[in-house]
Amino acid sequence: MMRHLYVVIDCSRSMEDQDLKPNRLTSTLKLMEGFVDEYFDQNPISQVGIIITKNKRAEKLTELAGNPKKHIAALKKAVDTSCVGEPSLYNSLSLSIQTLKHMPGHTSREILIILSSLTTCDPANIYELIKMLKSLKVRVSVIGLSAEVRVCTVLTRETGGSYHVILDESHFKELLMLHVKPPPASFSSECSLIRMGFPQHTVASLNDQDVKPSFSMSHLDSSSVPALSLGGYFCPQCHAKYTELPVECKVCGLTLVSAPHLARSFHHLFPLQVFIESPAEDFLENRFCQACQGQLKDKNVFACPSCRSVFCVECDLFIHESLHCCPCCIHSRSAT
Repeated sequence: MMRHLYVVIDCSRSMEDQDLKPNRLTSTLKLMEGFVDEYFDQNPISQVGIIITKNKRAEKLTELAGNPKKHIAALKKAVDTSCVGEPSLYNSLSLSIQTLKHMPGHTSREILIILSSLTTCDPANIYELIKMLKSLKVRVSVIGLSAEVRVCTVLTRETGGSYHVILDESHFKELLMLHVKPPPASFSSECSLIRMGFPQHTVASLNDQDVKPSFSMSHLDSSSVPALSLGGYFCPQCHAKYTELPVECKVCGLTLVSAPHLARSFHHLFPLQVFIESPAEDFLENRFCQACQGQLKDKNVFACPSCRSVFCVECDLFIHESLHCCPCCIHSRSAT
């Protein structure tokens, strides 16, 4: 449910190639914006950080954070990045480890590398670093934009990640979206209780003399001029104010989320059962889809194994990909 993911983007000179339009860098950054949006929609209590590597170095574009707006703004600015030199897998992985090794053991620690170059310039033995990644249980996956590279094959195999090479831009997007869904947890992963706060949005009026306008702690990560406001989310432990959730309190370290955020992450642990595909003739008494109330015109329909409600193809896809629960099962439970 809680993931910490670093995305490493190759910004070497090979990213200027125009097999992806207008070039590899622009196409990658545009697809990454969509990936960040979808990632936080499906994993609202997780965090992402972005690293770029070029000219034999690696630097952080954004720190690990749960605010998608911050990452998308950084990706839009990165379009003007100059593509020079070679990437460094070693430096990128080392920079990621510096933060990921301090993350709790019950969280998923992942690195996704988007690699365009066929070479890497490393200051030390990368195979020793791969052993360290394996011992820290950091899962590394690679999406190649050119061709398969031997060191990436070893890296992903040893750490339990995946390695794919794109065919075109649509295949690139498909491979990126595969990393939205969290990977299965290993049997050796730790189990522990996590302290969380569930603050409610408080809106005060100017007539309330006990409440004064104040700054939000969120402005510490922003370069814009902070503004005074009356309302916000107040940490239940230290009463620090934030303008949006989820966030980790900068004062006491408590993770602040809302109940819908937790509910959206919960479906990954208990996914909805696959509906049974059956001929429409078997359900002559149900001529309408139980979700959209449209007439069932397809030869095959989909039935919930629990309540036996019948759905059309489109509703079956929507229920499994977005809703993650059978609406008829929920309705019957609320009725009782």
